[in-house]
Amino acid sequence: MSDKNYYSILGVSEDASQEEIKRAYRELAKKYHPDKTRGDKKAEERFKEINEAYGILSDPEKRKKYDQLRKMGAHHFAGQGMSWEDLIRHFDAFQEKAHARDGGGPRFGFGGFGVDIGLDDLFSSFFDEGEFFRRSRSGRQAGQDIHTEISIPFRKAVEGGPIELTVPQQGTCPTCHGSGAEPGSTVQTCPVCRGTGMVSESRGAFAITRPCVNCMGKGKVIEKPCTTCNGTGTVTVARTVKINIPAGIEDGTTLKIAGEGHRGIQGGPPGDLYVTVRVQEDRFFKRKGSNIYVELPLNLAQALLGSRVKIKTPYGNKVILKIPPGTQPGHKFRLKGQGIRTARSVGDMYVIAKVEIPKHLTEQEKELIRKFADLQGMKY
Repeated sequence: MSDKNYYSILGVSEDASQEEIKRAYRELAKKYHPDKTRGDKKAEERFKEINEAYGILSDPEKRKKYDQLRKMGAHHFAGQGMSWEDLIRHFDAFQEKAHARDGGGPRFGFGGFGVDIGLDDLFSSFFDEGEFFRRSRSGRQAGQDIHTEISIPFRKAVEGGPIELTVPQQGTCPTCHGSGAEPGSTVQTCPVCRGTGMVSESRGAFAITRPCVNCMGKGKVIEKPCTTCNGTGTVTVARTVKINIPAGIEDGTTLKIAGEGHRGIQGGPPGDLYVTVRVQEDRFFKRKGSNIYVELPLNLAQALLGSRVKIKTPYGNKVILKIPPGTQPGHKFRLKGQGIRTARSVGDMYVIAKVEIPKHLTEQEKELIRKFADLQGMKY
């Protein structure tokens, strides 16, 4: 499991709000994104850490369990082949198991069930299920999910379409093929469990078998770690992924791209890629639901006498808008079907008249306005 403090990685305090976490992630992800740091291995690793941290801390439930497990000292198992995602997932399974055992009673967190539960009990429950033990012994592990954000122009959000995204992806080390050992070095039998992956200890009248924490149930320890992956069995490379942006996507929408997360270890299935889409603001168009709103500046003559003006739509084309004589400031013109178009709905575009009044007039212009006002019976 990675011995990392995700709060320190994002540069936030442990009581940071979700908005503070999100803001810190955006700034760091922009700074260390592979598109800006091509070839910089340290920056790629930093970007990977930032995404790992955000994947946990941006999810309130995962963050809560991460905090609980850290307080229990789970970080002491760093480098033993478990990630925080693994540990949290097995913590959930541990709760479900205890929930079923206790006849469907209320679920709990550490310290909430009236008995002393330690890491040994938690790890033992993982191996009682058998799944993690078998996976660790075989080396076959599922890849972790990747969480990232992208920023797209307003028009791309309106029209949709494919875009390319560069993500740091973790996969099997090509040097050691996932073993974590330098080629030619010795992989020794664990001296604690003698290669069984399990150890037994007496607790009163009972003998309890639990996974060996020295080798994390693998039964083997590495004499010389692989220099390419530092003994982790995995490496990170920048990979370009093509994703499709649905037409009319809203700001903050998260897309799931199955199978594009970190590669699995030794044949394990890949994780998924989660992309949160941020839509850039447009200086002309404003969106409200499925409708688009724009302001159209009109001079006094256009508003009084009427006119025909060309106005662009969010799709890049232009339409002719007829301005009737006597148009009032704030009047809305509806262009049907020119709003956001999705598979479920079609919005409209509303053009709001903004009549501009001259601030400076010559004496001749003032005299003409006075004559006009007299003809209309206006007071001034």
